[in-house]
Amino acid sequence: METIIIIVFLVGYLAITLEHNLKIDKLIPALAMMALLWAIIALAHMPVFEVNAELKELEPSHLDEILLHHLGKTAEILVFLLGAMTIVEIIDYFNGFATIKGYIRTRSKTKLLWLFSMLAFILSAIIDNLTATIVLVTILQKVIKDRNTRLWFAGMIIINANAGGAWSPIGDVTTTMLWIADKVSALQLIEHVLLPSIMCTVVPTLIASRFKVFRGNIDAEVGEDTEATSKFGPTMLYLGLGSIVFVPFFKTITHLPPYVGMMLSLAVVATFAEIYSQTKFSISNVDRESDEHATHSPVHASLGKIELPSILFFLGILLAVAALESLGYLFTYAEALNEAIPNTDIVVLLLGVGSAVIDNVPLVAASMGMFSPGLDAPLWHFIAYSAGTGGSMLIIGSAAGVVAMGMEKIDFFWYLRKIAWLALAGFLAGALTFILLRDLVLNPV
Repeated sequence: METIIIIVFLVGYLAITLEHNLKIDKLIPALAMMALLWAIIALAHMPVFEVNAELKELEPSHLDEILLHHLGKTAEILVFLLGAMTIVEIIDYFNGFATIKGYIRTRSKTKLLWLFSMLAFILSAIIDNLTATIVLVTILQKVIKDRNTRLWFAGMIIINANAGGAWSPIGDVTTTMLWIADKVSALQLIEHVLLPSIMCTVVPTLIASRFKVFRGNIDAEVGEDTEATSKFGPTMLYLGLGSIVFVPFFKTITHLPPYVGMMLSLAVVATFAEIYSQTKFSISNVDRESDEHATHSPVHASLGKIELPSILFFLGILLAVAALESLGYLFTYAEALNEAIPNTDIVVLLLGVGSAVIDNVPLVAASMGMFSPGLDAPLWHFIAYSAGTGGSMLIIGSAAGVVAMGMEKIDFFWYLRKIAWLALAGFLAGALTFILLRDLVLNPV
């Protein structure tokens, strides 16, 4: 029966990895794999266990109890992501991200490279790397008209958005998973991973700034936007970003799960959105577009735009990995891996490289079931860094890369030739910085 379980998981995993080749959304194999794994466990009456991290052993459990336990843990992540996505959509409803374009007032390609790199690094730490990439590539399309130049900028945005998401508990799904599972705390994660992430963004950007494509000036005029904007856009941008940043502080003060703070933030942002929406549209009712917006609230409109396929994918993959964890397979494989490769740094680096080929969400979910160090162990911080930044080495290795690939029609092999080695250089520079920081500064022997 163990062989059947492994085959189902590997086939499902392969289908997720080959999403673009099979033309099947990855949520479909993820959900099918999850349902089949738990069905096999139930029909075969296979024993399930709960991993006791403190005792480093498996404790027998009942199927209903263990499934409810894993569903609860998964739901914490999904509800958190739903809240964050809705806040971002509310900001977009008021065209708040257009405010960012107002800060771009230079025509120098080198300055624009550093500006977009810094914006990607900072924004991704707040609104996650996927959303930051969408926002910045959209702005990029309005600022730079030459497609070849734009492709290079988009490639650098991918690297820097992934680097920025790695050091923040709300910047990447994988770091959010580790944070919600009490593997890392917000302050310790920032303390250990911020400097390596900075190196991961500075090194490739510094190298790229010497390329011919980033020399000279762009042709388009900057600082001008003909799009209709809302006078409440800047207010909603700062309120939305501030409310998301508030969540880690809420968790630290109350010790409640992060999704509780995210729901409070959503309630505050939604309240202002409803108030501003009535003010925004009641004055110009004669305008047809205004009438269309006035028929529903901005919250309802935003909820209709969130990425539900992503939510269902996370549900499927996290519960599928939970099935392997409940059977004790991940615990067993971790022990075998530790015997084969005693150096955990090499294991984590391989995990980072693997995240460029395989989705980093299941990789991190598996690592959480394989390893058992306590809260804020350096291993978890290194996993957060490696899984978050390693995906930049291939354009299909991260959500940021996939969305940029779709928006700009970036060729896989073009990215592999032009950008991948820059991402590798940044990844290795950050990894070396992490190891030195851990061994010489934060945890000296």
